[in-house]
Amino acid sequence: MTPGAAPAGDAPAPPWSRRAAEIGARAADAADSSERLATLWAGGRLAGAFDRAAIARLAQYLQFVQVPAGQAIIEQDEPGDFMLIVLDGTLAVHRAPTHLAEARAGDVLGEMALLDDGPRFSRCTTRTPCVLAVLETNALARLMAEDAHLALVLVGALARRLSLRVRQVSARLSALLGGDA
Repeated sequence: MTPGAAPAGDAPAPPWSRRAAEIGARAADAADSSERLATLWAGGRLAGAFDRAAIARLAQYLQFVQVPAGQAIIEQDEPGDFMLIVLDGTLAVHRAPTHLAEARAGDVLGEMALLDDGPRFSRCTTRTPCVLAVLETNALARLMAEDAHLALVLVGALARRLSLRVRQVSARLSALLGGDA
């Protein structure tokens, strides 16, 4: 958080439109981006749930953007009202002062703040030019109202991803504490 800034609970989440302008995001081709998302999410346990028809419906609620390298898309500790799906490129994920991970095509960022209205856990910066799908809170609410089944599939997929992360963190913590994980 910037010194002197209001705590996350006191400040409204910066809207995606403002962040997009700050980082020089440009619209990406929706058809190409939707196809890329379908290719990325077509394998594994979600293959049946996220078939091409479901991705086409989901795409109606997403914004597809291109972002240049070196741009902070998510700031640590700020409130958040959008999540990102990486379609192309690489982002660095940091929790000051530690580098935590690299996000690549198919990865989701910012879903915790989108789902729980809490502050962002980490800072995410583009390492390379990126193509991203953006889902804002208001678009998720529209999706829930207009296509409840698809919203349920999406939230289920996010829950699985979060569960995987918790398991990974638990294993690391156990190893640090000398456990058997």
